[in-house]
Amino acid sequence: MHAVFDALANRLQDVIGDLGRRTRLDEETVTRVTREIRLALLEADVDFSVVKNLVDAVRARSVDHDVLKGLEPGQQVVKLVHEELTTLMGASDSKLVFGRPPTVILLCGLQGSGKTTTAAKLALHLRKHEGKAPALVAADLQRPAAIDQLEQLGRQLQVPVYRTETSDAVHAAKEGIERATADGRDVAIVDTAGRLQIDEALMDELEHVRDAVKPLNVLLVLDAMTGQEAVNVATAFQERISFDGVVLTKLDGDARGGAALSVKAVTGRPVKFASIGEQLDQLEVFHPERMASRILGMGDVLTLIEKAEQAVEEDERDAMEQRLLQGQFTFDDFLASTRMLKKMGPLKGVMKLMPGMGRQLDGLEIDDRQMARVEAIVLSMTPHERRVPHLINGPRRRRIAQGSGTTIEDVNRLLQARKQMEKVMKSIGKGKLPPELVGGAGASRRRR
Repeated sequence: MHAVFDALANRLQDVIGDLGRRTRLDEETVTRVTREIRLALLEADVDFSVVKNLVDAVRARSVDHDVLKGLEPGQQVVKLVHEELTTLMGASDSKLVFGRPPTVILLCGLQGSGKTTTAAKLALHLRKHEGKAPALVAADLQRPAAIDQLEQLGRQLQVPVYRTETSDAVHAAKEGIERATADGRDVAIVDTAGRLQIDEALMDELEHVRDAVKPLNVLLVLDAMTGQEAVNVATAFQERISFDGVVLTKLDGDARGGAALSVKAVTGRPVKFASIGEQLDQLEVFHPERMASRILGMGDVLTLIEKAEQAVEEDERDAMEQRLLQGQFTFDDFLASTRMLKKMGPLKGVMKLMPGMGRQLDGLEIDDRQMARVEAIVLSMTPHERRVPHLINGPRRRRIAQGSGTTIEDVNRLLQARKQMEKVMKSIGKGKLPPELVGGAGASRRRR
């Protein structure tokens, strides 16, 4: 889960976990729970009026309702809060609008919100996930380093950057779009100037640029770490510029995250993207329902699946699946799995997408370098040893440890982990999980 939501998620899970196994949600219980939910949201810097509306809705739907069959009271409250959080952030995903090429996307926001980097991230996202041929247009003429930064990012992504030697932002934007049209680009992303704070000069320039280039999408870039101030900024921009959606940046930071929950309710405009890290591929489509699930500790299986699918080719995935269902798990498979995990992003972030894992990872240091050590051990084996692991006896273990710069204990741990994984895979192939891994969760279902 995004770091800005960790404290809120933990607080809400504590509140709901205290409900126990009641058979009804009486008024006293609901009053206590909704009071705690209200405090948790306010501490997360969610707008006061937004909190009031959400809590009132949960309360109205909870009082004197019989607990649904098969659900404990805590689960029913989770269901209600999940539905209200989803509605709060936008009942459905909000997509970009594409028209006759080049589709113009105008980025605006305060200085330091991450506009220029977001422009590059968005270009990569559109090329990778939408099959578009994007271009970047440099119209931030206020910050001397902005154009140089945009050009550097463009070279890194091999995306054209159009700059114009002028002091007129309108002229720079129009000429950049004309060049994008001439070059047959599908999308032109215009990076505009920001200010340290909202002022008339900023708004006037943005209005002139918007009126001149007629963008199909105006996106406001907001720094999630500024908390409630981000909502104030969004309100001011909405009054003058009338943006279409929000890109939230720095969601991997330590702030409280209330902006993500407030901006749609306050401005009527949805969050379209979330920036979750410094890498250029760390821009996600914002899914309100999935975000609500993460906040409530329910994980985000759909995003986990999408990351896995992007990390490994389909034929490789199918071949590995067949071997796993037959109970075969060689060190070649182990190596492929670790490389897939590395492609999916930082290990702790991936694990937090798994249902129930978010809270367990709090305070736990997960070192991505452990993955590198595992890879070194496996690569120190011969191809035959990787395919037939039971051949790895004492002398071979010593040789592998020396070759990988690790210890015999490290090698032994990896051999044991592979054996345990193979045991699990054999059980799944027979349509069940080993008893020690079930933990009362019920039988697993085979895929397909």
